[in-house]
Amino acid sequence: MMRVLVKRELGLITQLLAPVNVQSTRYTTKSTSSCDATSSGHSILPATQLKDICMPVSKANVIVPASNVTLPDYNTSWLPSPCDDTGKTISQYKKLSKFRLTSLVVITTMGGYAMAPAAFDPSSFAMCTLGTGLISAAANAINQYHEVPFDSQMSRTKNRLLVTGQVTPLKAVTFAAVSASTGLCMLYFGVNGLTAALGAGNLFLYTSIYTPMKRISIVNTWIGSVVGAIPPLMGWAGCAGTLDAGAMILAGVLFAWQFPHFNALSWNLRPDYSRAGYRMMAVTNPSLCRRTALRYSLAIVGLSAMAPVLDVTNYWFALETLPLNAYFAYLAYKFYKKSDSKSSRSLFRFSLLHLPALMLLFLANKKNWFFNKSVEEETKDSNVMVLKPSKTATSLGNVLPVAVAEGPR
Repeated sequence: MMRVLVKRELGLITQLLAPVNVQSTRYTTKSTSSCDATSSGHSILPATQLKDICMPVSKANVIVPASNVTLPDYNTSWLPSPCDDTGKTISQYKKLSKFRLTSLVVITTMGGYAMAPAAFDPSSFAMCTLGTGLISAAANAINQYHEVPFDSQMSRTKNRLLVTGQVTPLKAVTFAAVSASTGLCMLYFGVNGLTAALGAGNLFLYTSIYTPMKRISIVNTWIGSVVGAIPPLMGWAGCAGTLDAGAMILAGVLFAWQFPHFNALSWNLRPDYSRAGYRMMAVTNPSLCRRTALRYSLAIVGLSAMAPVLDVTNYWFALETLPLNAYFAYLAYKFYKKSDSKSSRSLFRFSLLHLPALMLLFLANKKNWFFNKSVEEETKDSNVMVLKPSKTATSLGNVLPVAVAEGPR
């Protein structure tokens, strides 16, 4: 037994003292700043790619970095990556204004204008649409200006113009100032004061309350929904010059729609929002996020049923929107019961179809249309009593209206 153990130990010592075959040596590396040697058969990169990084200096496979390699300095501060391809100016302004989001705001404004109980005026419609779009563009530019440090930490926003340095902060603020002032002037002088006041209030609400609130409290979601509900009110006020219960129905639908839409969107972006420090329901209170999406999807069903009652639409509207709203609520229920990537994505994608379809049904079932006459003229005409000729009138009375024939002579 003792002899066997001695032979085994001698064999191990012999293997350890045997010379190393340099030609069979393979190289591996974990990074450009750290080079290691491993045994044969575990090479990660071929030697031709590693010759500029690592080089053998002895038969013991000791590998050190080559002298011409500059290792990265991890102590330097972060700077925006320079971008050589700055693109066209119009493309930059479209990205700065969040063109898709601004287009959605303009569409809801147009819907509010078309649903208002007043005559359609092409000039005020154009002024209201363009002015609202410019204000929305200014608000989005200011939002990006404030959130550069946080956008740089999110995968979804790390390539925005201000983060990558394609647009300077001064240029973004100048664009926002010009857009906001032009848009407000168009609304005030081309539409009316009420529409301009709503636009100015919405601009302040989005840039000065909603934007900083995103890092403070989940109340930001409710404030953001108010911001999204004001554009249809601007369109309504731009057409009718006032707001009534019908306008509140339309704004209520837009307010409620944003909860299932945004909550489903934010569910898959929780790592990004958490890394950037945003206080979203999906991050701080996931159960409330699911319940809120379901509740407000059901609220849309109730608001759609109230539209005919308040003479905004005919009663066919409640019947026609029922399948659309019911399926939207069903997807919100699936998101509530099983909140995963699939259910949240399904709810978000359908929300993009739900809102345009609902707006089209609003227009198709509008209760009263006014084309050439104002609301006051239409009301006056509907209240005029039709007088019939009196049977006891004279022969002159059979020719002239009764009010003239039997009037004072």
